[in-house]
Amino acid sequence: MSTKISSWPAATPMWVDLGVDNLAAAKSFYTDLFGWEFVAGGQDAGEYLLAHLGGRAVAGVGPKQAPGMPTVWTTFLASDNVDLTARKISAAGGEMIAPPFDVMESGRMALAVDTVGAAFGIWQAGTHIGAERVNEHGSLCWNELHTRDFTAARSFYSEVFDVSYQDASEDGFVYSTLRRPLDGREVGGIQHDDDIPDATPNFWLAWFASDYVQGTAERAVELGSTLLMPVTESPLGRMAIIQAPQGEVFGIIDAPRINE
Repeated sequence: MSTKISSWPAATPMWVDLGVDNLAAAKSFYTDLFGWEFVAGGQDAGEYLLAHLGGRAVAGVGPKQAPGMPTVWTTFLASDNVDLTARKISAAGGEMIAPPFDVMESGRMALAVDTVGAAFGIWQAGTHIGAERVNEHGSLCWNELHTRDFTAARSFYSEVFDVSYQDASEDGFVYSTLRRPLDGREVGGIQHDDDIPDATPNFWLAWFASDYVQGTAERAVELGSTLLMPVTESPLGRMAIIQAPQGEVFGIIDAPRINE
């Protein structure tokens, strides 16, 4: 699937956005790297921009809401009722960073931290469904939680979002995919990660598809990025992890081969 025109089913990671110190520099970087075009987020959206590919939204980029905030890609999970999901988050031991609020006619959202310390958003679609183009070059294709406490993380997301899990561990690599409740489709992952630096909280990592991972990685470096993981072969294809010039981290991976 490459396009989406209706709301994403609950528990699906369906949007990412980025707050930066230098919006112009971020626009230039992602335009060059992925070919994104930027469109104003709508009346009263301030400087928040929607990144588009082929006329459809793939991500959001805007200025940081407060000085000193980390520069990160935030993963949003779909909810049919943000207020109910927020109550479940609190009941499961999570913490609300921003309680539910309306974003004009676009939708209703909240920001939270799970029980292992990873921040994420929840989104109830209005006129904005989230990502409208996925699984192709320059668009979102996967989201996964990196955590030091694999068991606690799995417990939290199953309690809040009613997800189930499929074990994908092998040879010391501990990983589960998330299956959303509607249809059991695998829509994200949780990885036990002992390599997270002590000063770094657990985090959701966004992966963008690339038609040519080697070339995308090389161009990212030319634009001032650092490769936290060099281009690597995996059973899922070539991949790399990039830290962009303003500090945000994301992955790139071979674009899925549709209809193959």
